[in-house]
Amino acid sequence: MTWDTARDDLTERERQVLEAVIVSYVETAEPAGSRTIAKRFKLGVSAATVRNTMSDLEDRGYLYHPHTSAGRMPTDRAYRVYVDKLMAYSNVTALEQDRLMRELGADATGIEGLLQKAAQVLAILTQELGVAVAPSFDNAVLEQLQLMNVSSDRILMVLLLKGGAARTIFVEVDSAFPREALDKLAGVLNERLAGLTLRDVRRTLKERLRDASLGPDGELLNVFVEEAENIFQLPEMEDSPVLLSSAQMLAEQPEFNSNTRMRTLLEITEQRDLLRKALRERNEPGITVTIGGENLDPKLSAFTIVTSTYQSGSLSGVIGVMGPTRMPYRKVVSLVEHTSRLMSHLVPSGSS
Repeated sequence: MTWDTARDDLTERERQVLEAVIVSYVETAEPAGSRTIAKRFKLGVSAATVRNTMSDLEDRGYLYHPHTSAGRMPTDRAYRVYVDKLMAYSNVTALEQDRLMRELGADATGIEGLLQKAAQVLAILTQELGVAVAPSFDNAVLEQLQLMNVSSDRILMVLLLKGGAARTIFVEVDSAFPREALDKLAGVLNERLAGLTLRDVRRTLKERLRDASLGPDGELLNVFVEEAENIFQLPEMEDSPVLLSSAQMLAEQPEFNSNTRMRTLLEITEQRDLLRKALRERNEPGITVTIGGENLDPKLSAFTIVTSTYQSGSLSGVIGVMGPTRMPYRKVVSLVEHTSRLMSHLVPSGSS
């Protein structure tokens, strides 16, 4: 669900009161009353005026109040207006920048190790759940490939990608082939495929090898022609790993005092297909914020997901956080954006 905020014609007073209610609720996790808002935020109007304004905002779907409280809480629609129109972006503090650089600059094993560190430090700094998706190699550019026998029925293909990244793929064959046949096929493949993305390799391989010949070892060439879609389909393209921080800090937030909410959180973090599906679609450059009911899966309707893409050469992925809709959006958005910029510089395009 999305809201057309351009059509939400709030008055200046309504904007001020709405922002005050959101800030108060995010900080305290308690419904905000008119007296508290009038006293704390010094809006220059009486508590009665604030109360009337809050009532108007409730009628228009921006606030609601639980039956047990006279105070009001923001709706998903309120948070959307806040993020799109009311929120001023904050700067990442020097201490936060130092923490990020120190943690991300430490030794990490490969790209997934670095992403795991990034998700964990984001969780610590935001008190939310850090999430990351390893890069997709679909747009990676092939520079060279090598072939070698590893057994009588398996060939190892090493893909060297632009920027130095390397990936290995095992190719099943019916029988062993001589070294000379592998070298000849590698030469043909390099001549006709180098400079293409892996997506284009899969899409055009049959056409590009149409007139190629290996003489008596033509059966080997046929394996690559017939199985192009599978051979050049790296596992990460369909099943990019979702990396999560510890959920402990998120679980300690008051929203998860409910057993139902806690079970949902555990299900989401233990069975990651739901998050993988939600994050795989977030490939537009820049910050993406989905709030509550805007998430397509009902199990995510109590959560906000804030992510940003990172880019290193031809590799790209997603980094961010997930938490309850009661989230310090200014701080979270700034930290996620800053971290994604760091990742774009730190993700080693030569990771294997």
